[in-house]
Amino acid sequence: MPEEPARMIRIVLLDDHALFRESVARLLSAEPDFEVVATCGSVKEALAIIKQERIDIVLLDFDLGQNDGSQFMRSAREQGYTAKVLVVTAGIEKDEAADLIRSGVSGVFTKNNSAALLAEGIRDVMAGKVWFEQELLQEAIGRVHSRSENPALLFTERERLVLSGVFEGLANKEIAERISVSESSVKATLQQLFSKTGVRTRSQLVRVALEQHKNEIQ
Repeated sequence: MPEEPARMIRIVLLDDHALFRESVARLLSAEPDFEVVATCGSVKEALAIIKQERIDIVLLDFDLGQNDGSQFMRSAREQGYTAKVLVVTAGIEKDEAADLIRSGVSGVFTKNNSAALLAEGIRDVMAGKVWFEQELLQEAIGRVHSRSENPALLFTERERLVLSGVFEGLANKEIAERISVSESSVKATLQQLFSKTGVRTRSQLVRVALEQHKNEIQ
């Protein structure tokens, strides 16, 4: 029986620099599993596209001239968009990145990286991973390693170690190797984290974890 063709990843690119978005669109369109549905220069244009089309992931520039990525996230969620968002930006402050994560983005990718790495990031995000530039978010999330002084501590030591790996975009096997446990143990711990926080995906878990540690990243 012949194998079914792989499902295409349908992409919208939102960036106010025409040269950048057109160049990236051409590069991504050359990938066999990517379909660039639209390139948009404004929040309004992108919102219209995601309302009309089935979109798997939006590549979102943070600085959009008079607007920013946070405005798109708010408006997109209000109109029911629940698929992935990967922020692709020249630069972003720690607090801005933390706010975007709380709003539900799956990663932050900086434009000084290669197109090949961007393709890898898109595939990882679509596979359920998170993708963060560690040097950008290290200060914001590094304290997750340490115990909170809050007596109502949510996470156990094992859960914090696994959560740290999730923040870094590691696969279950990589997390297991880092903390010297089995991969099945990591999967079980992730299920515990999902159950405790009431989420179903890694990006949602990151958002909730940052909210729980809000005082540590202000």
